[in-house]
Amino acid sequence: MLKIFPTMSRRGFGLLAAAVFSLSVGVVGTARADQASDFVKDFGGKLVNLINSDKSSEEKKKEALPLLQQNVDIPTIGKFCLGRYWRTATPDQQQRYLELFHHVLVNAVTDKLGDYRGVTFRVTGTASSPNGELVSAQIDRPGQPTTDIQLLISKDNGPKVVDMIGEGASLRLTQRQDYGSYLARNGGNVETLNNALQRQLANRH
Repeated sequence: MLKIFPTMSRRGFGLLAAAVFSLSVGVVGTARADQASDFVKDFGGKLVNLINSDKSSEEKKKEALPLLQQNVDIPTIGKFCLGRYWRTATPDQQQRYLELFHHVLVNAVTDKLGDYRGVTFRVTGTASSPNGELVSAQIDRPGQPTTDIQLLISKDNGPKVVDMIGEGASLRLTQRQDYGSYLARNGGNVETLNNALQRQLANRH
């Protein structure tokens, strides 16, 4: 069975999901770290304000969509999750996959928006990595343990979120492994994955 963002679902707070290039150190590195931190504070703050609002679930989903599209690099995350199979897919398969992946990721996030209230969010630090800036943050929910996450921020198209790490697991790496296992069992044909994603999207309704 194909898994759709199981790490996000288990954690129950897929909002700050999400999805990479080397950054220099020194003064430039510090500037980029500050920029990444400010970006996460702004993006996270807007999402948390939306979550905590009295708006309906449908209103929250509608308003969250452009925030995700503007601040999460969904195509980059999608290509990473497909791994080596991206190169073997036809252009039509690649295009269809990215369209389906976009809906899968957005749904995984927006389906959770109505479940939470009283959420607080704060950035706790930054660190440079070979793949981008890692911004650490804490999420608190009433009656729940504090959740520590790291968001990987790339400047290639951004800054934008390209991964979320929590409880020692990378969201995009976990999904890449699940997609890879599924494709390995199905002859490596990306069309079988596309059809599975289409079925799972259809079964939401």
